[in-house]
Amino acid sequence: MSTTTPDTTAVAAAIAELQDVGRNAVERGLALASGGNLSARIGADRFVVTGAGTWLDRLRPEDFSVMTLHGDVAGGSPKPSSEWKLHQRSYQVRPDVNAVVHVHPQHAVLLDALGHRVRLITLDHAYYVKSVGRTPFYPNGSDVLADSAAEQAAEHDCIIMGHHGCSALGDSIEMAFRRALNLEEAATATYRALALGDTTSEFPAADFAALHHA
Repeated sequence: MSTTTPDTTAVAAAIAELQDVGRNAVERGLALASGGNLSARIGADRFVVTGAGTWLDRLRPEDFSVMTLHGDVAGGSPKPSSEWKLHQRSYQVRPDVNAVVHVHPQHAVLLDALGHRVRLITLDHAYYVKSVGRTPFYPNGSDVLADSAAEQAAEHDCIIMGHHGCSALGDSIEMAFRRALNLEEAATATYRALALGDTTSEFPAADFAALHHA
């Protein structure tokens, strides 16, 4: 299959927006040092992704790689994130997804490690997160991690990867980041509810069904 070269203006705009998301993610405690990676689809068959070892709050335009959905580096940094397959395979199974935010939120990962489900408690949790998929721990950058996360992405917009982090997907960079924020807020609310002895409270099931079938 042939590929088309994405418009340079679109690439620059995506990179600028991802830089802003990276700064915000670190400020909000969703990523530490070089943990996490970000990407955005540009055109039908390419995506831009943060480079290997980059810190999300220090991203420069030259820190991004342009890749094809076949896994080839087509421009930018010659060394994409070790997690590029995680992004690539999510795009392959979800043509409606145009951005993937992969971060390391503490409460979501901790709850999952302790065997607790993240509960959706508020309206925003129910609307934006909707459902949470998960995978066991697999080595970062591995095919099995990318494939298992993509399998979950076929049904969920938020996926927790055991003892690792999460991915949030969206039709825009803004939506993907909004989902990442709401997933961690839901996890924090669940953690606090558990600390208070509550194990059942969450958004009413009838209202949840109406919300997503309106």
